[in-house]
Formats: sequence, C-alpha cells, structure tokens
Amino acid sequence: MEANDKDSRVTPISDANEIEDEGKASQSERVRFRDSLRNRFSGLPNRNRGIYLLPNVVTTGALFAGFFAIVAGMNGEYVQASFSIFVAAALDTADGRVARLTNTESDFGREYDSLSDLVAFGVAPSLLAFSWGLSTLGKWGWAVAFIYIACAALRLARFNTKEESKNFVGLASPAAACLTGCAIWVWSEFVGGPVSMGAALAIASTLLMTGLLMVSNFLYYSPKQVKLKDRVPFITLVLVIFTFSIILLEPSLVLLAIGITYALSGPFVYLWKKSKIKG
Repeated sequence: MEANDKDSRVTPISDANEIEDEGKASQSERVRFRDSLRNRFSGLPNRNRGIYLLPNVVTTGALFAGFFAIVAGMNGEYVQASFSIFVAAALDTADGRVARLTNTESDFGREYDSLSDLVAFGVAPSLLAFSWGLSTLGKWGWAVAFIYIACAALRLARFNTKEESKNFVGLASPAAACLTGCAIWVWSEFVGGPVSMGAALAIASTLLMTGLLMVSNFLYYSPKQVKLKDRVPFITLVLVIFTFSIILLEPSLVLLAIGITYALSGPFVYLWKKSKIKG
C-alpha cells in the first residue's frame, strides 16, 4: 500500500513536468512563428533560410576571374588579364539569368553580385592599367586609376538603389572594364615593348572617359531586353553565327571596335534625340 501511495504521489509530478515541457515547446514555436511573420512583413531577411547555391557559384566564378586578372596584370601577363575580364563579364551576365530562370533570386545574391562586380570591373581593370603603363605617369597615373574605381563603385551603388528599367543609365561597368582591357590587349598583341608616354596617356584617357560615362545619365541598350525563350526570325541565328565568325578572325580588334561603338552609342543617341526635338 505504501508503495502504491508513493507511485500515486510521483505520477502527478511527472505529468506536471511533461505539461511544462510541452508548454515551453509550444511557446518557443509561437516565438519563432511570430519572428518569422515580423521579418516577412517588415522587410527583414529570414536568417534561417540559407542561400541559393547555383547563381552564387556563378558569381564566385566571376569574382575569381577578376582576382585572376589582377594577379596576371601584376605579373605582366596583360593578355591573360584582359581575357579574364571578358570571362568575368560573361559570368556576370550568366548569374542573373540563371537566378531568374531557376527562380533563385535573393537579396544576398544581388549584394554579392555587386561586390563581385566592384572587384572584377572596378579594381581589376584599374590595377591592370596601372601595372601596364599608368605607373609611368607618376601621381597622375594612380589618380586616374582611383577615379575609375570610384566611378565604378558609384555606378554600382546607383544601379542598386534605382528602379530597374529597360535601358542602363550610364555605361555598364562590365562594358567599361572590357573596353579598357581590350585596349591593353590590342597594344600587347600588335605593339608590345616598353610603354610610351603617348600610349599611357591614351589608356589614361580611356579610363577617364569610361569612368565618366559610367556615372553619366546617358541611356545604353541593356542585354536584359533579349528574351532567350522567345521565338526569333531565322535570320537572327545567321547574324549571330556571322558575328562570331568575324570576332574569331581578330578577337582583340573586333571586340575593341564593338566596345568603342557601344560606349559612344549613349552620347550619340542623346545628341540625336536632342537634335530631333529641336528640329
């Protein structure tokens, strides 16, 4: 009887402990649910969701290509450095499309992409130009290099804070970086040797021009307007094949011509529209 009395006295205590544990568990679940709702409606990121791997891996590839361009430029491998900038530009175009096609867009991916762009299209071409020949200009050389980096950073910051539109406002940083790298690529392939003062001034002018165009209000055509899922006329595929064939003949010269044409298209379209309004 005494043993039965003890069991009867112990059982309510254990039941009370179980009820208390269940109450704590349900309370913690309510807290997590409340915090999730608060983050969702307040615009704060949910820290427990993790990140999407696929688009961020592509962005990391672009970041590595920019880093490799810096190292190659410091070692005097200017052609490899210039080509790496083009690889970074191709990967930068791909990561956004991959994110949209796989529905894996995120705030983290956008911020990571901007930081990668600053390295690959701001720091890399600037240091490449400085290692190549801007150092012969002394203080003016590193001043021009810094102005380019600052303009690239401002361009990316403005892009992140403004609403998206069909066209780019200001020259896109990948296009500016490819133009600079392509100019050095042409010089290394067809001229070579010690960098003359005239060549250094030409590259310095290119950096200044592209830097100012990046922070300008000129409108540039955006590749985002190309819909890969839509049907196109058959002649479009023929033109793409023809363009690739022309590029393969002399890649550096053809890409430089395309880069200069694209960079000047913004001011040209602006002046053309302005003259059309006056007329």
